[in-house]
Amino acid sequence: MDVHYLTDFLQLIKVLVTTEQQLTDSALFSSLYVLCNFIIDSCFLHLHIMTPERTTKITRVLNNRQPGLIVVLENVHDPHNISAVLRTCDAVGVQDVFVLTTIIPRHKRFGKNSAASADGWLTIHQYENTAECMEAVRKKCDKIYATHLGVQSHSLYDLNLSERVALVFGNEHAGVTEECLSYCDGNFIIPMAGMVQSLNISVACAITLYEAFRQRLNAGYYDGSPKLPENEWNDLAKRWKMYDHQA
Repeated sequence: MDVHYLTDFLQLIKVLVTTEQQLTDSALFSSLYVLCNFIIDSCFLHLHIMTPERTTKITRVLNNRQPGLIVVLENVHDPHNISAVLRTCDAVGVQDVFVLTTIIPRHKRFGKNSAASADGWLTIHQYENTAECMEAVRKKCDKIYATHLGVQSHSLYDLNLSERVALVFGNEHAGVTEECLSYCDGNFIIPMAGMVQSLNISVACAITLYEAFRQRLNAGYYDGSPKLPENEWNDLAKRWKMYDHQA
């Protein structure tokens, strides 16, 4: 089957599933919709298919990438937690994610199911040395904040996340290490009112990133104009198989 007919067929299924989902809101239809999206993205990415609609979407995504919003994951053990974080990063326009492993083995792969191929659209930097990692992070931001409950911790909602910031999230059980904290400009917590004063890392990261999204949206950072340096914009466009772009 010609691959263009295949993608047209899948697009038709998406329309039908979306219409049916409005009537039934079935989990089955939701799963089919996600599956169609995944297959279509795979066709575009791996078979070099580029339509005007696809070009427009990639241009919009690239123009909304936020070079001043960085995520650092230190010794996060569960790859499914990492992949869930990657999906949120893509959703809010984070491009650079630093994965630091100093007390656990280096990750060979991330949980693909949760990420829904999100890692293919991000720039993931893997480090095994804290100093080297944080030095690279510092070059990309002005402030580094870690999720850590300490005497001088601030509420997430008191932070200015419209400036160039990196957000550090630590191990599921031990949190951020003292060594990594020494490179941070401050700590923050997410206010909670329940008995269990903790959140899954992927949930904590999502809450934090969407607060950053809210602040940046209000500041006009998602106005559709490019924020990435031109060379990085073009490098990503090439990596994402968008050819012949006129900057």
